[in-house]
Amino acid sequence: MRTLVIDCATENCSAALFEGEGEGDMLRLIDGRCETLGRGHAERLVPMIAELPDGGRADRIAVSTGPGSFTGIRVGLAAAKALALAWRADLVGFPTLALIAAQARAQSGAVPVGVANNAGHGEWFVQEFAADGLPRSDARSLPPPEAQAALTAEQVAGSKAEALVAARGFGQAWPLLPDARQFAALPQSLLLPDPHPAYGRRPDAAIPNKGTTGRRVDNSQRAG
Repeated sequence: MRTLVIDCATENCSAALFEGEGEGDMLRLIDGRCETLGRGHAERLVPMIAELPDGGRADRIAVSTGPGSFTGIRVGLAAAKALALAWRADLVGFPTLALIAAQARAQSGAVPVGVANNAGHGEWFVQEFAADGLPRSDARSLPPPEAQAALTAEQVAGSKAEALVAARGFGQAWPLLPDARQFAALPQSLLLPDPHPAYGRRPDAAIPNKGTTGRRVDNSQRAG
């Protein structure tokens, strides 16, 4: 069985093709791409998939569901659903922060990992994972001081890992962004059937109520 993995929920845009079933040694990376774009995921993702062997065609598609960029999450899910329909492939989702934690565990060993990632508007997405890679808490978007208090693990991964470790004064930082090529390190028990976006916070833009003007929050720091 082949699995196409898509992740464009952060500044990174990545796609990878795996062969095999299960996880770890049972999944073999055939080929993959990972680029830090910031923006432009919609323009780059499909060509990136097309560069993979057989155009990335697979029996199963796994896509990141967030939390992360509103635009990036929607781009990834739309592409995954369209390809799953065209190829009659199975479709599953996976949590973005769990993949970051798995990447850190692949380097640091089987230890608890906290993840601190940019959430935009001055907040950080944070979540803790146990030594087996399973979540110990829910993903939350918090101001930096609250984020620092929320993570107690010695090892911290993510785009805000270095800032968090420096602020609290202890631990080791792994400044990582999610990379689809590292999908084999993710516990397969975290795969989600019928994936839906998990934005992690309220939308940046809202439809105004009748009689109000509404307000749009600047989204310039969001990926996608």
